Amino acid sequence: MTSVNPVASAAAANEAGGARAAQEQLTVDYNAFLQLMMTQMKNQDPTKPMDASEQLSQLATFSQVEQAIQTNSKLETMLTNMSFGQVDDLIGRTVTDSNGTSGVVEKVEIYSDGTILGLDNGKGVLLGPGISIS
Repeated sequence: MTSVNPVASAAAANEAGGARAAQEQLTVDYNAFLQLMMTQMKNQDPTKPMDASEQLSQLATFSQVEQAIQTNSKLETMLTNMSFGQVDDLIGRTVTDSNGTSGVVEKVEIYSDGTILGLDNGKGVLLGPGISIS
């Protein structure tokens, strides 16, 4: 069994962890914002109320960011699933990269930051521009 690229594995794990951390931070910020907004509403001077449209605008912005993060996560999943369907055809084919590394593809590893082709000589090639497949 050959090992392809531990650096790519670490990069993929870091990116997945970063997305998870962003989601968790957004949830904390969103909950903090809601608590702050409720506290403001409870303690505001009835003779000088705060601008409700500004509060709703801030709430809508947080909601949009949350939806964008969820959409990106779903798109990443879809792209990964599509990649698995397309890379199956590369196994058994010969690839050469721009550095002259060449070999027959034995396995394919898909990460969030790219696809690594595991060659029969134990090396890995990042699938992208400059790759020749025959």
